Amino acid sequence: MAENMAHGGSPVEVAAHLVLQLAVILATAKLFAEAFERWLKQPPVLGELVAGMLIGPYALGKFIPGINGPLFRPIEGVVPISNELWSVAQLGAVILLFLVGLETDLSLFLRYAGKALFVAIGGVLFPFFFSNALTVWLGYADSYLHPSALFMGAVSTATSVGITARVLSELRKLNVPEGVTILAAAVIDDVLGIIVLAIVGSLVAVGKIEPLQLCAIAIKAFGIWVILTALAIVIAPKLVRFLRLFNSEGATLVLTVSLCFLISSLMESFGLAMIIGAYALGLAFSRTEAARHIEEAVRQVAHILVPIFFVVMGMLVDFERMLTALLFGFLLTLLAILSKVGGCGFPALLSGFNLLGASRIGFGMMPRGEVALIIAGVGLAKGAINLQEFGVAIMMTFVTTFLAPILLVPLFKAESSGLRTAQVKR
Repeated sequence: MAENMAHGGSPVEVAAHLVLQLAVILATAKLFAEAFERWLKQPPVLGELVAGMLIGPYALGKFIPGINGPLFRPIEGVVPISNELWSVAQLGAVILLFLVGLETDLSLFLRYAGKALFVAIGGVLFPFFFSNALTVWLGYADSYLHPSALFMGAVSTATSVGITARVLSELRKLNVPEGVTILAAAVIDDVLGIIVLAIVGSLVAVGKIEPLQLCAIAIKAFGIWVILTALAIVIAPKLVRFLRLFNSEGATLVLTVSLCFLISSLMESFGLAMIIGAYALGLAFSRTEAARHIEEAVRQVAHILVPIFFVVMGMLVDFERMLTALLFGFLLTLLAILSKVGGCGFPALLSGFNLLGASRIGFGMMPRGEVALIIAGVGLAKGAINLQEFGVAIMMTFVTTFLAPILLVPLFKAESSGLRTAQVKR
């Protein structure tokens, strides 16, 4: 708040400015989503991302008048937008993942959890090592343990579950084997991404990390996630019975969303992403008798908050920074795509999927998003990477995010099964 006040304005003016920003974001998001879906035959999420790029602080946003200044003035920091707008966008991500969890078949999720773990590990190891090596080969770092090399490797690891989840939801493919595997792997991928960030951060800070310390970080992250998910699944039926005690209008929606926010915040306090907690709670509610009622109620909130998240993600694209290291950016993006698709697709092939199914999973795990930008921001704040390398990270994030829906839609529209024939017969 202090940062925004410094740009001029009382609390009332700051609130009015935020409300105006949200009005422009929602209207622009809907217009572009409609245009992309109706005329370009592309997923609406792409329209929302493009809308953000156009009205963001690096483009038209700094010229559109707002309250006491430009509507989307560039702000110094990890992200170029106000803390208030960023916070509202995160609510959209939380609601999206809660809704995705609600729409997921829990029994199918558990059935494919082992395969998802295999896919997620491949999807973290391959991008990390290839991106780390490329940073050294191009002369941006003098060793594989140099902070720049470590952070550029870490940036390439984390899949953006939000982008893929939105596409799968629109295609009604959340509950096919590939869809469930992608979502489970993306959640595990986020946990692994946080572990990688913790390890890389420790290496940069102290120069080395003990094996026991590394194990402790990994066990803590996975332990918290597994315990929370299991606990949520066990107590979800009791929570539904508690919710039925309230008869006032909107009580189920308000109490469910408040619980979602509570669990998400709790997960963040443990050092994991909020969206992981939201997905776990949605997954727990998915097998209760109230699942459809909760889903219908939450979807009304999602129609408002989720587009804000994707527009704000588009606002983070800074073309000027991307162009300062074009060769590095192109090569890193190419490697990030190939290593993620191959790193996830090959384990999928070994886990019972055919080439089509493995391709769906590989490309479904391709987009990077908020976690990649967070890791890049931490690296920039620590001085581990420079503005050029930060621009490269933005370029890789943008291209993988933009291409994923374009490649995923035709792969999933093919009606053929993604499983091997032997598995289909069983």
